[in-house]
Amino acid sequence: MFGIVRPCSHRLGESLKTQWMAHLCGLCLALRGDHGQFARVVTNYDGLLISVLTEAQAERVAADGWRRTAGPCPLRGMRTASVAQGEGARLAAAVSLVLASAKVRDHVADGDGVLARRPVAVAARRVAASWGRAGERGGAAVGFDTAVLVDAVDRQVGIEALAGPGTPLLTVTEPTETATAAAFAHTAVLAGRPANAVPLAEAGRLFGRLAHLLDAVEDRAADAAAGAWNPLTATGTSLAEARRLADDALHGIRLALRDVEFVEGRLAHLLLAHELGRSVDRAFGTSSCGHAHGPEGALGAEGAFGPPTGPYAPRNPADPHAPNTPGNPYGNPYGGEPPRPRKRGFLAGCAVAIGLCCTCKACCADEFEGPWSRKKREGLCNDCGDCGGCDGGCCDCCDGCSCCECCDCDCSC
Repeated sequence: MFGIVRPCSHRLGESLKTQWMAHLCGLCLALRGDHGQFARVVTNYDGLLISVLTEAQAERVAADGWRRTAGPCPLRGMRTASVAQGEGARLAAAVSLVLASAKVRDHVADGDGVLARRPVAVAARRVAASWGRAGERGGAAVGFDTAVLVDAVDRQVGIEALAGPGTPLLTVTEPTETATAAAFAHTAVLAGRPANAVPLAEAGRLFGRLAHLLDAVEDRAADAAAGAWNPLTATGTSLAEARRLADDALHGIRLALRDVEFVEGRLAHLLLAHELGRSVDRAFGTSSCGHAHGPEGALGAEGAFGPPTGPYAPRNPADPHAPNTPGNPYGNPYGGEPPRPRKRGFLAGCAVAIGLCCTCKACCADEFEGPWSRKKREGLCNDCGDCGGCDGGCCDCCDGCSCCECCDCDCSC
């Protein structure tokens, strides 16, 4: 259950947390109900945005029919809960399955981990094919043609093969943008608000761009160590330029949301206008506002956020393993080359992901190891010291947003 939008439950407040969990559980149960127990491993935080957007546009009378009471679940402490159901959850499930199928095929093609072994690769291909067919059926059931997703994935492979230094980064992100634009736009069709399709397609296109960018930034060091392909490295794109593109995409999403007619859009607004901004800060390791402050242009001498830090910090040419001290801003802060854990294979990662779900570590642990990447990740409820959000006074408003409908504050943004 991973994605770029991972909100803190304290910032959500009790009401929105309940809604968010309803969509998360609804996606998980839609996968199980339509496609079997094993399909639940593709549950992800970003996929539930489809369900959230669909319900946010629906008339309240209709939306009432999109909830049901689910039975006890270990992830809810064996409690029952009201969960999302209906076309929004089913569309989210179909999109998640198709994209997961593509990811498995990509891992098989790269021979990652245990997938380098022929028997395991054969089994993984069968799983991927099964998920692809299931996603196609699920999409057809709600009037969505998943061919646009499959086509985008197929084109991605060819684009990456041809990309090199000087290739515009947005050329590489285009297939992802096209796929997410189609999924976001179809929520307007399901909700009976066709006028929302155009702005939602724009929001989805930019969300896909942002997802691709943040994934590339977070994986940059690990990909370099493993010799794996990374869009930033392949195209020669700097972190400062990647951040500029990410900020532009975030601003565009907020502008697009202004043109969407929501019936009850508080949760969608908070996730896409506020939490998405925190995701950008988390990926780049900064809490800066993203505006240009330097005197030497849009990004200043070192970019709007200064020199890269952490694993992206520049190394001292004289001593690349020197500790990072106030007098030596270069080098490795740990005093040596940090260990690079090997990624898990697909099946091993699935087993770990199920364990994280069943033990609630993905939500409650301060830190846990990613099931596939083995990168350190924060638990959903970690780092809540700055919480204010919707139940705690004025939210830290986003720039370019005309209002903060997720709270009752009188913000200047």
